[in-house]
Formats: sequence, structure tokens, C-alpha cells
Amino acid sequence: MNPCMQATLARGTRTAGDRENAMAGKQSLKIGIVGAAGRGASFRAPFDAHPATEIHAVCDVQEHALAQAARTLGARETYTDYEAMLDRSGIDAVVIGTPMQFHATQAIMALERNIHVLCEVTAGVTVDECRALVVAANASGAVYMMAENYAYIKSNVLVKELVRRGLFGEVYYAEGEYLHELKGLNEITKWRRHWQTGIDGITYPTHSLGPVLQWMEDRVVRVACEGSGHHYRDPRGDAYENQDSVVMLAKTARGSLAKIRVDMLSNRPHAMTNYTLQGTKGCYESARSALEPNKIWLEDLAPDMNTWMMLDSLEEAYLPEMWRNPPEAALRAGHGGGDYFEVLDFVNSIVEGIPCPIGIHEAMDMTLPGLISQNSIRAGGAWLDVPDSRTW
Repeated sequence: MNPCMQATLARGTRTAGDRENAMAGKQSLKIGIVGAAGRGASFRAPFDAHPATEIHAVCDVQEHALAQAARTLGARETYTDYEAMLDRSGIDAVVIGTPMQFHATQAIMALERNIHVLCEVTAGVTVDECRALVVAANASGAVYMMAENYAYIKSNVLVKELVRRGLFGEVYYAEGEYLHELKGLNEITKWRRHWQTGIDGITYPTHSLGPVLQWMEDRVVRVACEGSGHHYRDPRGDAYENQDSVVMLAKTARGSLAKIRVDMLSNRPHAMTNYTLQGTKGCYESARSALEPNKIWLEDLAPDMNTWMMLDSLEEAYLPEMWRNPPEAALRAGHGGGDYFEVLDFVNSIVEGIPCPIGIHEAMDMTLPGLISQNSIRAGGAWLDVPDSRTW
């Protein structure tokens, strides 16, 4: 069996050697899900579709909702204490679907026990805890993956393939936008009121930045951030600390430029997956609503520079295999199928030893620019350097 599948059955803190000994003859990976009564409840279909996994345990602080969460996810064990689940359930991997302020701490706790981690975005909410997470991931025998599902949406996967084949030429500019009015959701999932709209700057960058960085095969080295001002108040009459529309300019290691806009307060319809990509031989503009198409121009395929093509017209010739005949479970999964495909990549990284596509450093590349943007906006839009986790 592949060494990367040598997950352990032993309880409590486990070493990489323990994992190899305990996995002999094991037929499936036992999965635990924390935040199972909320975001974590959506992960059953992706894990059910993979023969190497079974959802074994669920955890949530909402004790009254645990029994239903267990039924929804098909789990045998329930916990209200996360450490107890890590130490007692014998799980091999954990999905972290809790509010974002818990992500880094809970991931570190699992990694220290050599339990694989699939963590919702963002990877962390401070630079210091991101640094601690990187140290834990580097020291662990387990796989860490950040669940950036927008990177798996069909249109984004197709654009990535077109870039890989050289049809964009040299890419040098991109835009990503996450426009999701959530003032009402702030009052239901109250943690958002602080961590997403209670801090000025780009607090939720990865859905916009993640696909862009994959297309560019690059990382951000410095950012500058400004906002549009404050025009809304919460139900208590308090102003939101986050400005309405916040824009981050990001310069990459290769000299390219990206513009990332996040707006979670403005009164407007949702438009959460807006992207632009420009290269020397092509450009792409995603649809801003269901009434518009994704359009693309590629020098090698277009009759002239004034003729747009519809992106989906290129699917037959260029769409990667993963999206050609997707299973029904993928079509039912959330975030345009992203939830399904990210789980498959996570499991295959463990079982088959395939490099994790959004591992610890890719997670940092998608998370850290947003954290540094919060310092930039406090400094009047100053350009500030973004640390490279590979040097930590």
C-alpha cells in the first residue's frame, strides 16, 4: 500500500511510524467532520463517492443538532469536544468546517496528531497563526489541504487548461471579485460580523485569488489596499468596520498584476465568481450574472481581434477529463461541483501520494495577501510585502 495511505487506527497522539503499522490491512480512511451541524454537513456526497473513505465521526458545539448531523453524514460517533474526537475516534482525516477564526488552531491540533486535514477557507486569520500552521504542517506526517472549491469550478478548470496549453501566451494581468451581500447572514452566523465585515481590508480573498494564482502559476509578493468608504449600518446602528467595496492590488513574483475586489455589504445581487485574465495572446472575462456568458478571445482560435468566443464552445476540445463526464455526485455537490473535486484530490493525495494541489504553501499564497492588505488599508494604502511561507 502507498506510504501516504499509512494512516493510523491508534487513538490519541500518533507518530508517522505508528500510522504505517496501524494501517496494514485497512480498507478505508475514517473521516471526522468538525462543524458538522453547519458547513460540514455538505460533505457526505463527495466522501460517499470515494471507495477509500467513510465518515466515521462528527463534532459540533451545537449538541442539540449532533444527532441529525450524524444521520445526515452517516457517522457512527458524535462529539461536542474537538480534541476528544481527535484522540478517541480513531479518525485518519478531519474536515474543518467551523468558522474561520478556528481553522488554524484546529488544523494544528490535528496535524500534531498526524491526522490529515481538509480545511475550509481561509487558512488563518492572523499572520502569526499562519506561521504556526506552516510549522505544524512541515513537522507532520499528515497531508494538509485547504478547501478552496472555486478552483474546481468547471469554467475555472477550463481556463487553467487553456493557459497550460499556451493559448493565452504570457499571462500578466488578472482580476477576481467576490461580491456577496451578507448583512443578514451576519446576524445568523454571528462570527462573520467580526471576522468578515468587522475588520477593514480583504478578509475573504481566496475565492477570488485562488483561481487567479493557479492560472498565473505565481505568488503575490506585495499588496496595496484601499476601500470605498462606509455606507451601511448593522441592525444595532453600528457602522461596519469593513469598508463596502475593498480593492487589493497585488504584484506577483514574476511581475504580473492582479486586482482583487471583495464586497460583502453593498446592496446588489450576488456576483461571487467574477474573473478576468489577460495574456499576450488571449483574454477571458467571466459572466457577471446568469444572463451573460463567459467569453474569451484567443489569438490562435479567433478570426480577428474583435470577435469574442463563448468559453463553453471550447469544452469539447480542451476541457480536462475530470469535467467531461462528471458523476451525479459532482453535479449535486455545492460550489459548482468544487466540493466534490476538492475531496477527491484530498483523498488521492493521501491514498495515492499525489502532490496536494492546494497544500500548505498554496494555502498561504491564497491567504496571506488578504491578511497583509488589512495592514495596508490601515496605512493609507501603502504597498507592503507579503511573506513567503516557504522561507518559514
